Amino acid sequence: MTPASDTAAAAAAAVYETDAPVLYAQQDAIAIVSLNRPKFGNAQNAQMLYALDGALRRAASDDSVKVIVLRAEGRHFSSGHDIGTPGSDFATSWPDRRTLWYDHVGTVGAETHYVREQESYLGLCRRWRELPKPMIAAVQGACIAGGLMLAWICDLIVASEDAFFSDPVLKMGVPGVEYFAHAFEMHPRIAREFLYLGERMSAQRAYEIGMVNRLVPLAELHGAAIALAEKAAQSPRFALALAKQIFNQIEDLQGKRAAIDAAFSAHHLAHAHNQLTGDWLGGVRARDVKKT
Repeated sequence: MTPASDTAAAAAAAVYETDAPVLYAQQDAIAIVSLNRPKFGNAQNAQMLYALDGALRRAASDDSVKVIVLRAEGRHFSSGHDIGTPGSDFATSWPDRRTLWYDHVGTVGAETHYVREQESYLGLCRRWRELPKPMIAAVQGACIAGGLMLAWICDLIVASEDAFFSDPVLKMGVPGVEYFAHAFEMHPRIAREFLYLGERMSAQRAYEIGMVNRLVPLAELHGAAIALAEKAAQSPRFALALAKQIFNQIEDLQGKRAAIDAAFSAHHLAHAHNQLTGDWLGGVRARDVKKT
């Protein structure tokens, strides 16, 4: 890993290609939230993640919104966490943090990544999962690593026929993404194959194993997601909120929350090991992930 001073200098030099990394629109009772870094495959830097949180908070607090569609501009839903674009801003301090974890900036060693990812990865994903309005992900192109986390916190997933899913982070020396829902999104034996091999799972197979609710041509993706949202929005808002809460509680009774906690700790043991033996990404860079 680079020294803290070098990391801070790199963050200070981060160049954002847009002031609007997330777009917000509304269609009747549906909030349409769009990831908007298409030039970089909608890689998730802090600027995007906090903008996404703001958009979802806006939809949650708007009484006229019943259902949320999470989509993305460009060819890909999300290429995962930003590990190499000009807008990579890992060491940036965000004074309006959304959980109660303290600022990671100024910390050293394993603490830096553990604290930062408690806030901006695991903490935000859990916050979004608990949003009391149904969320529908519309996925096209790549949904890689951190992209999985955004799709998996949604209640329903619609995918285009060109979409693919992968979590190649074992190549980085870490045992899966921070929001480790793999064995809840697919059969454990399929999840092991998915993670151990790091291969791309086609949208067709994701549909066949039940991870995806609808599979449609790319040109029909947005319309299919909106159609599902419109149908869900016909139910009373409070009933939708209660039903979503019940499903979340059932998953947690099955061990989802405890499993993710255990995996998160293992994830950061791996980061610490990488720091001691090389760097926190195990020598892997964004270009290597693209080849997977």
